[in-house]
Amino acid sequence: MGRKEDILNKIQILITNHFDTPEEAFAFFDKDGDGKLSKDEIKRLLKQAEISGFIRGIVSSKLIEGYDTDGDELVDWEEFKLAIDEISDESK
Repeated sequence: MGRKEDILNKIQILITNHFDTPEEAFAFFDKDGDGKLSKDEIKRLLKQAEISGFIRGIVSSKLIEGYDTDGDELVDWEEFKLAIDEISDESK
């Protein structure tokens, strides 16, 4: 369990099974309500998605690196939506 596809699949399952919309999932994990997911907030999402604690830090850093288009080291709604769209496309 470490392949990108496996991790993205677990995130998709979490969002699909526990939230009505990706917006609802984003709002749930955006604990401070600033409209952006920090590394710690992403780690909580990964924990909920049953990603191993051993790799959570690495994966959260890679997710930020891969989807943070404005370079603020946070994932905002638009960046999160791009990630969700990519996950959805890969699962087809």
